[in-house]
Amino acid sequence: MAVTLGGAGRTGLFGGSFDPPHLGHLSLAHCALTQLSLDQLLWLPAGRPWQKTGRGLAAPSHRRAMAELMVAGEPRFAVDDSELERDGASYTIDTVRARLAAHPGEQLFLVIGQDQFERFHTWRDWRELLSLVTLAVAARAGQEVQGSAEVMEVVHAEPNKMLKLAMPAMQVSSTQVRELASRNEELSPLVGDAVAGYIALHRLYSE
Repeated sequence: MAVTLGGAGRTGLFGGSFDPPHLGHLSLAHCALTQLSLDQLLWLPAGRPWQKTGRGLAAPSHRRAMAELMVAGEPRFAVDDSELERDGASYTIDTVRARLAAHPGEQLFLVIGQDQFERFHTWRDWRELLSLVTLAVAARAGQEVQGSAEVMEVVHAEPNKMLKLAMPAMQVSSTQVRELASRNEELSPLVGDAVAGYIALHRLYSE
């Protein structure tokens, strides 16, 4: 069963593998909450991210649990596990269609990073997706948002379809966390005490 907050006027959708979630994710989520004046922000752990190949992900139950630990303490955050429960690959357009069907009239903001935006033209039904949401892109520190020519043409033609999120510089990645975990090194500065404790307890990412 998906855990979501009720329909609200302004809702952010923040998807990712969250394998594991880290403080960079949390910083972006807080920036989105504040800068977009959101009523709620839903963290959406992906079931089977269609663009990720090779390395297997941690079990959905672990990624859900770590996301829930990360969002604890902010009542406007919630973990929505609908993509974890969906069969097949996880496509954002399916999540958005389902969300709007359940909450008609809701204003959706899709929170993504610069790297994701650069590949946005490869996403399934990206033109329809862009018609249904406002993109909120976290650009690299001191840089402008950059994307493919066809996507930039659309967002320039429709004012307010893409917004830039101002983000503090933070050098942390899930890959880095997994590498440290494989060597049993300290993770709390990158993921917080609760997630670090969970990773240690379940020996996630250990070689």
